[in-house]
Amino acid sequence: MIRIEKLYKKFNQLDVLKGIDLEVETGKTAVVIGPSGSGKTTLLRCLNLLEVPNNGAITIDQTTLLFEEKKKFRTSEMTAFRKQTGMVFQNYNLFPHFTAVENVMEGQITVLKRSKNEARQRALELLEKVGLQERAEMYPHQLSGGQQQRVGIARAMAMEPKVLLFDEPTSALDPELVGEVLKVMKELADEGMTMVVVTHEMQFARDVADEVIFMDQGVVVEKGTPEEVFQHTNNPRTRQFLNKVTDKG
Repeated sequence: MIRIEKLYKKFNQLDVLKGIDLEVETGKTAVVIGPSGSGKTTLLRCLNLLEVPNNGAITIDQTTLLFEEKKKFRTSEMTAFRKQTGMVFQNYNLFPHFTAVENVMEGQITVLKRSKNEARQRALELLEKVGLQERAEMYPHQLSGGQQQRVGIARAMAMEPKVLLFDEPTSALDPELVGEVLKVMKELADEGMTMVVVTHEMQFARDVADEVIFMDQGVVVEKGTPEEVFQHTNNPRTRQFLNKVTDKG
């Protein structure tokens, strides 16, 4: 379970998150939508402490961190909290000098302290899960964008996180490669993985989300089931945004 309470984040004098309150139940998929600059990615980065909030609280499972201006956390506190989440980035962020299987092994060895044999076995299992076992010994430059992103998903899963975070995982892909990544994500959702997904893929949000969260200008404007948000919203800002993305589609 994820609970976010009164979360604030600013960069210099720019307020990016303005008191976010959210809950995501264990085993559920929350999809965050909204225009560029609305704070979606910053929210995601705060969840795994790539950005440290200025104020508020985040709870993942049984662990809560309270944030205040100028408060410092021990490295061990931040590392332990961050271990609970796995992050999948827009641009893959694979090590170019490692093969696919080595990319999935690396965190297991350095962070989880698994043996090479154990890490390799788990990496191969996860690559099979995302449909890439036959490409385990290929380097990132030998893989398509969609394949690289699936390696990124396997790498995040290898850390045994309680929550998977996806930051617009298909935005850097050619249109014909988007489906293979969304298919893996849908399978994870069906299996009960807790996920928070920032995406512009409205059909994915309709089909897979348990809850859709619409953000704008650093606040949560509306949240609800896909049917409530996409078909029955009474919020004029939500309706304006959905009309725009529908027109673009």
